[in-house]
Parts: sequence; structure tokens; C-alpha cells
Amino acid sequence: MQETLIGQRYRLTEKIGTGGMADVYRAVDETLGRNVAVKIMHERYAHDPAFTARFRQEAQAAANLSSPYIVNIYDWGQEGDVYYIVMELVRGTDLKTIIRERGPLPSKEVAEIGAQVCSALATAHGYDVIHRDIKPHNIMITADRNVKVMDFGIARAGNTTLTQTGSVLGSAHYVSPEQAQGRQLTPASDLYSLGIVLYEAATGKMPFDGDTPIATALKQVNEQPVRPSRINPKIDPNLEMVIGYAMAKDPRSRYSTASTMRADLVRIVRDEPIVGAGAVAAGAAVGAGALGAAAGAAAAGIGNSDETQLLGRVPASDAMGAGASGQQTTVMPQLDPYAGNATSGVRSGDLGDQQFNKKKSKAWIWIIVAVILLAGILAAGFALGWFGGSGQKTVPDLTGRTVAEATTMLNDQDLGLGAQTEDYSPTVPKGQIMKQDPAANKKVAPQSKVDVVVSLGQQMITVPDVSKMDQATATKTLEDAGFVVQSDDPANSPDVPAGKVMSQNPAANTEAAKGSTVHIVISLGQEMGTVPDVRGQTQAQAQSLLTSNGFKVNVQQDFSDTVNSGVVISQSIPANTTTPKGTTVTITVSKGANTIAIPNVISMQWQAAIQKITAAGLVCDPTRDIVWAGTDMTGNVVQVSPAVGSQVAKGSHVVLTVDEAKPTATP
Repeated sequence: MQETLIGQRYRLTEKIGTGGMADVYRAVDETLGRNVAVKIMHERYAHDPAFTARFRQEAQAAANLSSPYIVNIYDWGQEGDVYYIVMELVRGTDLKTIIRERGPLPSKEVAEIGAQVCSALATAHGYDVIHRDIKPHNIMITADRNVKVMDFGIARAGNTTLTQTGSVLGSAHYVSPEQAQGRQLTPASDLYSLGIVLYEAATGKMPFDGDTPIATALKQVNEQPVRPSRINPKIDPNLEMVIGYAMAKDPRSRYSTASTMRADLVRIVRDEPIVGAGAVAAGAAVGAGALGAAAGAAAAGIGNSDETQLLGRVPASDAMGAGASGQQTTVMPQLDPYAGNATSGVRSGDLGDQQFNKKKSKAWIWIIVAVILLAGILAAGFALGWFGGSGQKTVPDLTGRTVAEATTMLNDQDLGLGAQTEDYSPTVPKGQIMKQDPAANKKVAPQSKVDVVVSLGQQMITVPDVSKMDQATATKTLEDAGFVVQSDDPANSPDVPAGKVMSQNPAANTEAAKGSTVHIVISLGQEMGTVPDVRGQTQAQAQSLLTSNGFKVNVQQDFSDTVNSGVVISQSIPANTTTPKGTTVTITVSKGANTIAIPNVISMQWQAAIQKITAAGLVCDPTRDIVWAGTDMTGNVVQVSPAVGSQVAKGSHVVLTVDEAKPTATP
């Protein structure tokens, strides 16, 4: 499909990727003159309404998400049986490839990547879009270490879902327990998948792996991961804790939002202590029920579990609070997310057999249950104001406010300001709050904290100098720097060769907002013109004609016996020659014939007369042009031919008649 035109404007140039559902091509948007990526759905799915709906949903889900950490969607369309999505061309490497090539990554690098993914998820979740397929294959790392999250093909927007009855879309190694079971998803489901991604990036290994995708999904539901530090002792303990919180089996035990998880990851980068996901909510479920053999058998024939695919719905277990009995088990809040698995890394089911042996620990079960019930009663009492509280509070809308203004507003509501993070925004002025968690108008307990994201304003970066680069190189240079490129109408240039950039706006080395548009103009080279024939025209006519055709004129003069004075005799560049406009054409204008008046040499001694005639530019040859009227060879001139005063051409012969010398002759 190379060199194929899609949508009457996108010319495909090369295939750059392929997946289970679509191929991705590099292409040139011939309307805007920029490089893009075009994802084209495989033909075998073109007549499947479910897949075409999923493909369309990817475009719709991501099109409204404006974030420097999410791949931009430009266009979507259908051409016959071809369904395509046009998106930002990201030059980089997917995280899966980086992990395969480098193995475990340094903790700060893992935290930095995770923080940027959290920023992308915070944007998506703010629009009620859940990605549902976060995995390292869908996380691109650019050359400047920026993250781009892509592939919203199975994202859920609002109440829309493409989950099919009896099956679940996802990648088995990265699905959350609730996703594997076909349960309702929340933003916390994406955070679980991100936790697995960070686990893999920090250790070089995936926490759960089975012989089949369904076996892997079962482990997601029923098993606890081995501590990352047992695989990579160099991992930052704080990063290990963040991963553990994100991978909690119960969504309620994970970070409440992507922003709060990002805040902890940023703290790791800054060598600051983390806050953590907070106490486990009363009633959060743990444990691991055994699954029936029928679920395992359903996995037969399923392929690579790294691909996004339809998985058999995994039966609910006690771990999710929805087992076969429908009962829910509660535990005490724990500060260590790997508690019970820190030393051995064995299955939680095995730990359950060891820790809750009815013969040895039955009494402890009742103690734990009683404590949890008491904690739940106390929590409910404080939330409802049973113990002197004033009841739940309404979170004010802090967006657009400064931190000082927000602090005052929260204090007025008996609330407090929580974690403050910063991020760039193309729309929110610097210093104003752009996001908050909990959201405005939510009901919370008194003294609750509200986390905010404060705008850094537009991110300003230096515009590269792309002058005299070819269009492709200039476009890549600007896009790699973080700009969108707009190629304006080409123009002629006397100085810049054809095909090279002759101008750019904003100018090189100035500051402009990241993601803004840089306009470039490509040179058509020097403008060519045809030299007209001006011979035989007057000087004024010739100059006017040459100037109107774009040429410069230089005038010189010369005598001509055949061309009248003031008329062009010749031109330096022949007529009808094609040459760059602005070239100088020299014209030679006639001064008329070059004539000389015969000097008066009557009565002069003949030798002196010859000298005077010769000095005037004429010829008087003694052997040819002297007529002797007498016998005295020292005679004087008595006659001149042509006559004295006559106009003759330069170099003409003059004949002298010489008589014998007279006493009164002038020497």
C-alpha cells in the first residue's frame, strides 16, 4: 500500500508498525505538508461491526484529549472498505522494546516515565475515558525522554463499552483483576495496569505469567506479586511501595487518582518521601479463592497474551469481594502493600493455608473481624458527624484560582490543601489551578485534603533554525523539538536553492509555546525569464521592455555606420535566452557614424599637411595621395580632396595637390 493516497490527502510512504487489528504507516499530509502516522484497520475486520465500532471509538476517545503525553488524533475516515485514523507521528521507541534491550531501568527513570503516563491518564480520566489497555507496547518514549501514550482502541468513554458478553478485551499480562472478571472498571483499573508496567520496567520481568492468556489472567485475580526488590535489589524502596499500591487487588486500595500516583512518582524523582495510597478502605477485600477447572479449559487455543484480545471472563473470587458465595471478607488496613508476601513470594492462596489454618488461627479470624467492624463503625460515625463532626463538606471548585485563594476557600469549608503538583497547560495561565482531586462539588469528610495541579503556563521552548534545510529535514527537526509544522505557499528566492527553507515564522532561536505551529516557506529557487529582443529599438524602449520582464539593464554606447544614433546596436544576452530574473543585460546604443571633418591644410608645406591630416584620424599616403603640380618637391598644398570641411569616415584617404614652393608659403 506504499505510495497510496488515502482520503485524497494522506500519501503513504512506508509501513512502520503492525498489530493484531491494524497496520501503521508513515505518511505525508499533502494538504498541510507535514508527516503523520496513518493506522489502517486490517481488511478482515472491515465487515465486522464490532471491530469497526472499536476502531471509530479509538479516534473519538482520543480526539478530545489534549495532553503533551497523549498521541494527537488528527483525522478519521473510511474509504471503501478501508478504515483509517490519522495521528501524530511519534519518533521514538516503545517501552517494551526498551525493557527488552536494556533490562531493568534505573528507579528514577521508571518513576519519571510513570509520572508522565499518570499525567496522560489524569487527562483521559478527567474526560471520563478509561484506557483499559495500558501496557509498555502502547507507551512511546521519544528521543528527549518524553512519553506518548497511544492506542485508545478499547478505551471506555462515559457509559460506552465494547466489552462483549462472556469475554473481555485486554492484554492478559496487564489487565486488572476486575477487568479480567468483566467487572465494572474505574480509573483505578488503568493504575493497576500501570503498576504492572512499572514493575516490569524496574525488574525486567512481568509479575504474572501463565502458559495461556487465561492462566495469566487468573494469576492477576488470585496471586500476589513477588517483591520487586527480590528480583532487582537496586530498586528504590519508595518505588517498590508505589508499585505495590498501584497493584492492589481491590481498586479501593490503590491510589485514588492518577494525579495522586503521579505526585508520589515525582517525589521519587526528587528524592522526597512518598505519601502512599492512603489507608485501605474499610471493607476492602483480600484472599484468593480457588478457581474451577472449567475456567482454565476455556483458555485453549488463545495466542500471545501480550496482544489486545478477547479473553474469557475470569470467575470472581474472594479477592474481589464477589466470589461464588457472594460474601465479602475484610481486613485491617496495611501500610505495606506486599504484606504477607515479603519473604517467600509464594501464592496468596498458599499463604492463606498457612496463616488461616483453622486449627491454629481460628481465634485470630474473629479478632480481625471485630477490629474491622469497629473501624468501619468509627469511620462511618466520623463521616456522619456522630462524634461531634459537622457532617460531610462540599468540595469547592478551585480551578482558575491561585493556591492562596484555594487555601482560603478550603479553610472556609473546614477542608485543607493537599499535594500540590505542577504541569504545563496551553490554556490555563501560570499560577492558576488547572485540576483538583476530589473534584468540585464532591462530598467529603471534614478536614479532608484536596490535591491540586497548578499550571506552569505554556511550556516555552526554543525554535530551531531550519533555514536552507530541505522540507523533510526541517519538518522532522521542528516536530522533534515539539512543534507542529505548517508549510505555506512556496515562493521564489534569488538566494535560496529550490526545495530549501527560505523563511520560518516564528524566527529561529526565538521562544514559542511547545505544540504551537511553526510556518515554513519552501524556495522555488530563482525565478526564470526569457530575454526579449531589443535590437533596433530606441534606448528608452529597450530599457522599459527588459525591466518589465524582470531584468536589470546596463547601457553602453558606440559608433555605427549602419545604425542610427540612439538605437540599440546589440545586447549582451541573446534574445529568447532563458535566464534567472534579476540578471543584468547590457545593451549597446549607437552614437551614429564615426566621421571626421577634413582639416584645412591649404598653403601648408606638404609634409606638415600630411602630419595634420594623420593627426585628425585620416590617411594621406605620400606615395599614393600626393599629386605634384610642379617640379619642386618642396612645394605647398594648393588643393585638398575631399574639400576642406567635408565629413568623412575615420581612416578615409585625403588627396593633396602640391605646387612648387612659393616665397610666401607657410612651412
